[in-house]
Amino acid sequence: MEKILAIDDEEDILNLIRDILTAEGFEVETALSAEYGITLLERYTPDLVLLDLMLPGMDGWEFLKIIKSDERFKDVPVILLTCRGELRDKILGLESGAADYITKPFTPDGLIHSIRTLLKEKENGQNK
Repeated sequence: MEKILAIDDEEDILNLIRDILTAEGFEVETALSAEYGITLLERYTPDLVLLDLMLPGMDGWEFLKIIKSDERFKDVPVILLTCRGELRDKILGLESGAADYITKPFTPDGLIHSIRTLLKEKENGQNK
């Protein structure tokens, strides 16, 4: 079973993500902060991370920088899932190592498609 770590400061969003992804057969862990996300990352070693950018304390940008600079986790695909829809944010996110950028509100089908595509690429050794 593939493991997904979802990090968002909105509990309702995390519950929705958990419901959508567990129904699709994924194991899901959630964190309401990037700091707790780091703790789960080390303990849980997910196959993919869903990351909001606007978080209290450490923001998503800093979390992305940390995960991509750590040899243990640099190959874990990260999908930025955020309400920041400006093109410059998307470009910065992808240039910073995110594998995909999805704006809220998102569709369940679109999210699942992106996750499955990235996990297949990772399995085939095509991921960053």
